[in-house]
Amino acid sequence: MSECQAKRIVVGMSGGVDSSVALLLLKKQGWEPVGVSLELPVWKNPCNELRENACCTSESFANARKVCEKLGVPHYIYDVKRSFERKVIGYFISELSHCRTPNPCLICNRELKIRKLFEWAKRHGIRHVATGHYAKIKIGVKGEACLERAEDGKKDQAYGLCLLPRAWLPKLVLPLGSLTKQQVYEIAIKEGLGFFAQVRQSQDLCFVSGKAMKQFIREKIGKREGEIIDDEGKKVGTHQGLYSYTIGQRHGLGLPFTCFVKCMDAKRNALVVTRERKKLLGREFIVERFNWLCKKPQGKFQAAAQIRSGQREVKVCVVQEKGKLRIVCDAPVEGITPGQICALYKGRRCIGGGRIMRALSE
Repeated sequence: MSECQAKRIVVGMSGGVDSSVALLLLKKQGWEPVGVSLELPVWKNPCNELRENACCTSESFANARKVCEKLGVPHYIYDVKRSFERKVIGYFISELSHCRTPNPCLICNRELKIRKLFEWAKRHGIRHVATGHYAKIKIGVKGEACLERAEDGKKDQAYGLCLLPRAWLPKLVLPLGSLTKQQVYEIAIKEGLGFFAQVRQSQDLCFVSGKAMKQFIREKIGKREGEIIDDEGKKVGTHQGLYSYTIGQRHGLGLPFTCFVKCMDAKRNALVVTRERKKLLGREFIVERFNWLCKKPQGKFQAAAQIRSGQREVKVCVVQEKGKLRIVCDAPVEGITPGQICALYKGRRCIGGGRIMRALSE
């Protein structure tokens, strides 16, 4: 590979401030960036407010193109709609159908977004890929690439990357890992990209807005009403489909008293609720399909675990059992949820992640 080719890098462009500043910083560092926006499917229904799904609009592509033109960088749109429907939406619906709470963003990072960026890069003779995620890739003392938490704890997205194949890490560049969100905005304004200050930040899934979610799921799975029962087995109401709920949920249950979703009984199509929040606490759970981002440790070991996005990590003991991990928390944690992803850490380093299979009763 020539020196010129070695400097080329594909930058995933969502049309937002993070990927745009990542592109800007890479160019300043001497890279030769190529902007690539992924065209994803959006549910075509009047109730789906496309404007909230900011990474999939024509406006987002226009913003990405505008930034690339300003910086003298080529920009391409890569149509990955069919792959997204199969890999991400298919996974999302399958997990809900099996009474598990999916985490489509983590699956998307591994199976679609970053995978497709590397695919596009390879097709064009480019080795490296960059994104605007808030995380770090560090090179260890033995030359191995490691995934670490970002400096900005509030924006840290290492959790969202814990399922990436280990082989990708040496070729992945994350320019925002040492910056705060405020610093990113300041760089954007200083460099003439101030229009991002007016761009709304969305928390919706990219293919469907939060307001349209229930209708989207009902269209895909169908209406499956059943009983809501308390933890003594007494019927207290009717649910609209187990896929509409998640463990620990308090609002939207339609009951005349305060309670929390304790679990789903798939065999009975029953939603189990409890009035006692302490009954949501647990200390042990099983994780399957663990993706190691480091050399696999031998035997049991100490680590820190994060069981959902934005949650504080907890100290745990990890016991390896027949291809699965048994996670034993030092203190009880709330809402251990089958289907969610558990990431493990050693200090600031993320050593991998896997799917929570089930909680264990004490």
